Amino acid sequence: MVSVPRVVVAAPTSNAGKTSVATGLVAALTARGLAVSPHKVGPDYIDPGYTGLAAGRPGRNLDPVLQGEERVVPLFLHGARGADVAVVEGVMGLFDGATSPDVEPGFASTAHVARLLRAPVVLVVDASAQAQSVAALVHGFATFDPRVRLGGVVLNRVGSDRHEEILREALGASGVPVLGAVRRLAELGTPSRHLGLVPAAERSAEALATVARLGEVVAAGVDLDAVLRLARTAPALDAVTWDPAAEVTPVEGQPRIAVAGGPAFTFGYAENAELLAAAGAEVVTVDPLRDEALPAGTAGLVVGGGFPEVHAEALSANAGLRADVAALAARGGPVAAECAGLLYLSRELDGHPMCGVLDVATAMSPRLTLGYRAAVALTDSVLAPAGTRVRGHEFHRTHARPGAGATPAWQWAGAGPEGFATGSVHASYLHLNWAGSPALPERFVAACAAAVPEEVRRAHR
Repeated sequence: MVSVPRVVVAAPTSNAGKTSVATGLVAALTARGLAVSPHKVGPDYIDPGYTGLAAGRPGRNLDPVLQGEERVVPLFLHGARGADVAVVEGVMGLFDGATSPDVEPGFASTAHVARLLRAPVVLVVDASAQAQSVAALVHGFATFDPRVRLGGVVLNRVGSDRHEEILREALGASGVPVLGAVRRLAELGTPSRHLGLVPAAERSAEALATVARLGEVVAAGVDLDAVLRLARTAPALDAVTWDPAAEVTPVEGQPRIAVAGGPAFTFGYAENAELLAAAGAEVVTVDPLRDEALPAGTAGLVVGGGFPEVHAEALSANAGLRADVAALAARGGPVAAECAGLLYLSRELDGHPMCGVLDVATAMSPRLTLGYRAAVALTDSVLAPAGTRVRGHEFHRTHARPGAGATPAWQWAGAGPEGFATGSVHASYLHLNWAGSPALPERFVAACAAAVPEEVRRAHR
């Protein structure tokens, strides 16, 4: 049995202020000297960047679809090791889950994850356009599913002292305590663009200032002691902590695998790099905006998600690294790319030359492609043998022409073949959390080890 004080921060709808309150709560508790473990329900990469920045440790996702329902608690315990308290930010409305036809309603919702974690819920209510009606709203959320314990409410976007008084009076008979109230503060808005919030990693000093200010506001408006008391009511969890070393078999040779990072490639799950290392790789970071070459001795490359479309001109200007990536692929070095990585490997992105590993033109699109996918591998590749089944998600406003090669990567219901699995390269729009499919990083590391030149092998002996 493992005991970790914890709360889930949820809301009745999207855009109620969950991210601001969750980030402020993490920052305020961290400022008290507590070790806070930040988590996010669902596949989103951006929100955990803010809570992770506030905590000083990675924000980790909890996603029953991508990781498997049975792994949610073990992965939570893995992320929360050494923490005094954990704060789990929800997704969408409290009871809104995946819409895939092969899962039951509410699957992968915030409520679902709160039940798995046996965690009390703090409901963030946007009170800007209501008064007494807030009591009916909270009553409905408190009673809709008796398996979900609504432990308190934070009133957000409160207009005045009188407005707060009316709201508190209305909620007085609800049986759900008001843990705090936060005023309407326009200066705390985080900038957005075509896929949501601007990632914290791109805003550097500005993001740090926003996180610090959110912490100050939440500390002033929310009863942190009451939140901690609520978190400590969560019972111990009877589960084994997830261990990447137990998921994979390490290969010999310790191949060096570069993982793209920096402002253009901010989308990545912490568990992916941990699994690569557990499978025997030496994991290093490369920033395609600044590094002019791959790290010496690089045997393989992983290019995950991000916003290369925002940085297309600068990525294109780094011709040295583009040529190095193309040379790695040409000599058979394994490359795994997803979404932004596919764009970077393409011939061009919005007219800007990219690495040219794939003879594909990519460009921004007015259409948002978003959703979970149950995919099957169509081709043997460095990432998966043909027939492998995975669950991933798409999240982009770009398109590739063509959308698949002669040996495609995946196919899923309602779509034709997608992606490219050619030679040592696997590139696709599909985002994967490798914690849900640990055989993939194990296979990739093995392919990288096999591709290490003999002279490099001898140097390591």
